[in-house]
Amino acid sequence: MAEARTIARPYAEAVFKLAKANDELPAWSGMLQLAAAIAADDQVRSLIGNPKVPARRLGELLLDICGDNLNDEGRNFVLLLAENGRIEILPEVSELFEQLKTRHEGVLSANIISAFAVSDAQLRDLVTDLEIKFKRKIEPKVSIDPELIGGVKVEIGDEVLDASVRGKLEAMAVALKS
Repeated sequence: MAEARTIARPYAEAVFKLAKANDELPAWSGMLQLAAAIAADDQVRSLIGNPKVPARRLGELLLDICGDNLNDEGRNFVLLLAENGRIEILPEVSELFEQLKTRHEGVLSANIISAFAVSDAQLRDLVTDLEIKFKRKIEPKVSIDPELIGGVKVEIGDEVLDASVRGKLEAMAVALKS
């Protein structure tokens, strides 16, 4: 959801700046991933927006579930999101934080979507080509989508490199219609 990402971005950037300043990037990464997983749970999601559950109580419930896995700043962050009615964006905050963290570390995350299983050698070659193109280390995440028909689609941040048969057919259809 684009709107949730737009709302989550300033929170993620603020947490990233705090974590970087305190040299706590890995700790914040873990805290945000845990809080995001809890916020994405179906039972917790059913409480979000429920008028019988005040925002403060929802935040406290999340903190109870997190236990001692959050430091004081992490606990304050969850309560801030709860009081602002933003608990539901925790997964997006966590995802955006991870993007900022990997960019800071000089690593780009690449979602590689293939029509078929990719061998280790093919993946290694593709990652090498991407690292040359982007001049950064690439961390691949591979998934399979048979609807691509053949080839691969690579998503790095906002950039999409579509070398799939389906993508080429769609481009051809657009060209023929115009």
